[in-house]
Amino acid sequence: MTLRVLLATPDYPPATGGIQTLLHGLVEHRREVTYDVLTLESPGAHAYDRGEARVQRLRRPRGGHAAAVARLNAGVVRAARARQYDAILSGHIVAAPGVLASRRPWVQYVHAKELPRRPLLARLALSRADRVIAVSRHTRDLALRSAARPDRLRIVPPGIPVDAFVDPDRRRPDESTVVTVSRLDDVHKGTDVLIRALALARQTVAEARLIVIGEGRLRPALERLATDLGVRDAVEFLGRASDEERDRRLDTCAVFAMLSRVPPGEGGEGFGIVFAEAAARGVPVLAGDQGGARDAVDHGRTGLLVDPTSIGDAAAAIVRLLTDRALRTALGEEGPRWARRFSWDVVVEQVEDVLHEAARHR
Repeated sequence: MTLRVLLATPDYPPATGGIQTLLHGLVEHRREVTYDVLTLESPGAHAYDRGEARVQRLRRPRGGHAAAVARLNAGVVRAARARQYDAILSGHIVAAPGVLASRRPWVQYVHAKELPRRPLLARLALSRADRVIAVSRHTRDLALRSAARPDRLRIVPPGIPVDAFVDPDRRRPDESTVVTVSRLDDVHKGTDVLIRALALARQTVAEARLIVIGEGRLRPALERLATDLGVRDAVEFLGRASDEERDRRLDTCAVFAMLSRVPPGEGGEGFGIVFAEAAARGVPVLAGDQGGARDAVDHGRTGLLVDPTSIGDAAAAIVRLLTDRALRTALGEEGPRWARRFSWDVVVEQVEDVLHEAARHR
């Protein structure tokens, strides 16, 4: 049975980020669901609105984010009255009031950092939704603390495309290069610790270097940090990069690293799809042993997990990965096998099963 589902979300491409990529992937790789997407306008949206899914974009009103969210919720109610949907998939808890008022079977996605930031809204959404999808065990635990019912809660990771998989034997890595990919707006991504760890690692591996892909408000401070530590010539800030450039850098590096941490009272990294993308390309991974990274990295098989607040532990792991070719080879060979569980065909089947559960629940 094919379901007709309304996907309600403020986050959708061409806006960038993990949530946007996840929701767009569900629509693009759908199997037994017909989606109508309700979201907010964004420059350049026409390139993403040409597919088979019907995408309605609401104009952003004056008044900032709160006014835009209010318009989105009102739009959800109107859309649910205008068409008979089998279920509504809410991509973010800010759409919960409109979905609740629509009185339709409801699946709520949760990611991580939004839950402690909006505790009252999280409690409303997670206590009333027919089903809740968490992207990791870490997010599941946050959801349970926000009143999600265990019997209605499912864990489904984000997906990656088939073309993300690369035969590790085809890689020709530079054995001294570490790459990180991150928005440089979030302190919890750990780029500061990674730069400090590189400086320490270079005392053992003098040729070690770091390539930082990403842009954000923290970049000037991170550049100053590299200068102060005397490693500015060993840290290359690429800024924003195309998918092709990012993949090329992953294919020619020895290690992918991101030391995400969970700050006190916050949600941190819900999953970290870039860890799975790196593993799929046969790249050994170094990650922080906190948050959703524990689901994205198989410690000792696809990468290493370390205390993301420990410069010494991170530096030791960098040295080990750069100097132990046999370990890198083993991690790289296992990566694509591990990452198959995150392929879109697997993920979409799980999400659509949850949507069918919710539709039957009412």
